[in-house]
Amino acid sequence: MPSIPRSFRDRDLDPKAEEFIVGWAKDLPRDASLALVVDLDREAGLSDEAAVLRDAIHEFFRHRAETYRQRLRELFRVGRTSLVIGLVALAGAIAFGDFLAGLMKGNRLGQIARESLTIGGWVSMWRPLEVFLYDCWPIRNEARLSERLSAMPIRIRYANAAGPDAWRADWPAVSPRGERKTTEAEARPLDRQVDTAR
Repeated sequence: MPSIPRSFRDRDLDPKAEEFIVGWAKDLPRDASLALVVDLDREAGLSDEAAVLRDAIHEFFRHRAETYRQRLRELFRVGRTSLVIGLVALAGAIAFGDFLAGLMKGNRLGQIARESLTIGGWVSMWRPLEVFLYDCWPIRNEARLSERLSAMPIRIRYANAAGPDAWRADWPAVSPRGERKTTEAEARPLDRQVDTAR
């Protein structure tokens, strides 16, 4: 039987399959055990196809977890920078407001200017507070979910095959010289049913 090209092993998961798997996992409790069963409408073909599928899906979600972790690190970097800027702006606004209020002591305009600058200083703190209180949690949750998916058990469940070469509909054929053979069955997209086991 032909070998599986490395490019196939490293290929990204189909976006619809990713959406289905991630959406299914999100519907479950966070402490639930995850497992994936892939239904194939044929008999077993290549001896290592279950392991290749498992490794490919695990690698995809490991990469997805690392991507979200990187986004989280970048968000925290922006948050820290915004926090420094916000604190400096807040301190400057309060100090300048007190200075104006003291300069115009007994004048109503001095009190209005101080209150306005204080409010403006606190507005400058909006971005870092948004980062650390709200924006980080969805990204952190996606990273944790991807890590759980990268370690879930995966198996293939086979049905009766239409013919002895049914595996060719799912796996790319490679000639002895390493050249890929394009077949009619391979060129046509196939509907695949993905089932889940909990």
